[in-house]
Amino acid sequence: MSDQDGCCLGIDVGGTKLSAALLSPRGEMRARTKLPLERTGPEEAAQQIADLIAQFERAAGDGRQELRGIGIAIPGVVFHDSGEVWAPNIPGWDRYPLHDRLRESTEAVLTIDSDRSAYVLGEQWCGAAKGTHNAVFLAVGTGIGAGILIDGRLCRGAGDIAGAVGWFALTPESRTDYARRGCFESEASGTAVGERAVRMIGTGRSTLITEMVDGDLTRVTAETVVEAARRDDSLARGVLEETVTYLAMGIANIVSILNPEIVVLGGGLMQAGDLLFDPLTAEFKKWAQPLAAEEVRVVLSALGEDAGLFGAGKLAWNVVETSRADAT
Repeated sequence: MSDQDGCCLGIDVGGTKLSAALLSPRGEMRARTKLPLERTGPEEAAQQIADLIAQFERAAGDGRQELRGIGIAIPGVVFHDSGEVWAPNIPGWDRYPLHDRLRESTEAVLTIDSDRSAYVLGEQWCGAAKGTHNAVFLAVGTGIGAGILIDGRLCRGAGDIAGAVGWFALTPESRTDYARRGCFESEASGTAVGERAVRMIGTGRSTLITEMVDGDLTRVTAETVVEAARRDDSLARGVLEETVTYLAMGIANIVSILNPEIVVLGGGLMQAGDLLFDPLTAEFKKWAQPLAAEEVRVVLSALGEDAGLFGAGKLAWNVVETSRADAT
């Protein structure tokens, strides 16, 4: 497929922002934008996306390019049979008929998928997983989720919920937060890092973190803990060490179950870089199936926050290519 075949629009919908870009068949960005997401209601958010589509259709036309397809990544579950979406961080998007709503706004091919599916596709297309067919993108931020490629195909599961690895059970204990968001997420997400630090501070231990937030523990975040750890704060380093153990167990489970070629680590918490990544690459091998652990590469995302944007564009190009093949 050559660049004369036009472009596709990728839209990455986050809990608080929208990113969009026109992408060539080779993954070159022709135009892009980022703006706050309209959160006053379900229709308002959908209308904002419809307006964004219209804006980029005009931009493609001005550049004398045909807009061939539109791919949208949303932070939740996409029910592919109905085109409905469930995105808990967007008000009113609970089985919201997003596909039908946006279908009214464009004649281009339209496809919608979860952000975790977009992440792994983006990294396979233009990032760290390029050239692989069995890959996992593990997003570790406010929550934890995984995008999965098996033999080059997205794995969505019987109910479109595959990849909800935040629910991995990593301990026989049970806690109320495990029931609400899963054990793995409760122990290893960015949110969990801040919560663990607050619990440890509550035991009376001294730490730079208290000074950094002026004594207001409600302000403690993963970023606070990482910064304190870089300043060699013992409590913060202990928080990250415990987090690494749980992250390693989760990665080991993924490696043992799926035997991927590569696991790409992304999301806000992975910005801690060497503080988490270096110990993780050794620790997960203690828990994983030995042959699978030796074969897999565990790497940091090459695309960062743009992984979902590239992946949304690739979702669209995949549908365009399938439609073209079906027509021949």
